[in-house]
Amino acid sequence: MDDTEFDDALISAAFRLAADRGWAKTSVAEAARLAGLPLDRARRRFASKQMLLLRFGSRADQMALSLGPADGPNRDRLFDILMHRIDALQSNRDGVLALFKALPADPCTAAMLGAASLRSMAWMLEGAGISAGGLLGPLRAKGLLVVWLATVRAWTSDTGEDLSHTMAALDSALRRAEQVQGWIDRGGRAPATDDAGFDPLPDAEPDVSAAG
Repeated sequence: MDDTEFDDALISAAFRLAADRGWAKTSVAEAARLAGLPLDRARRRFASKQMLLLRFGSRADQMALSLGPADGPNRDRLFDILMHRIDALQSNRDGVLALFKALPADPCTAAMLGAASLRSMAWMLEGAGISAGGLLGPLRAKGLLVVWLATVRAWTSDTGEDLSHTMAALDSALRRAEQVQGWIDRGGRAPATDDAGFDPLPDAEPDVSAAG
């Protein structure tokens, strides 16, 4: 078993435990035992549950980026890539929901996930062919994080197999960002001189407690 297979097996086991007993009562060691994995290797790969979550987020990014950008407008490309990232959450749905339920009582983990999600959004922009660099790059990433969090909130209550409610929420959030700021279609470029007041950030602040 290579490292990727090992990590996937342990992460999956950890989320199964979380779904059964709650995230606070889940440990890397218990997940390794459930998956039949050696504890010494689990310790070497995952020193803490927080590291496990970071690796899960990284794997979700890789899943979203592996298919490459689709054709069409920036909004359509972002829609596709963010839905691929939702697929990673969906594959561990019950455990991820248990994690979200535990975050209000664990502000350190919530803050860590918020920062990690912001880094992930920069990668999602690049994966969709939109630069996350330069002076405006961090603003674009923050704007996309607001879109992502709105989508995740919808996903938590979406019980349909086709995730139609989640897709509708993502489409609405992207359209709203496009209509109000215009930052998606411009790829974050500065507006024309007659639109000098453009603010690339939505009014809402992201809620890191829902970061995935």
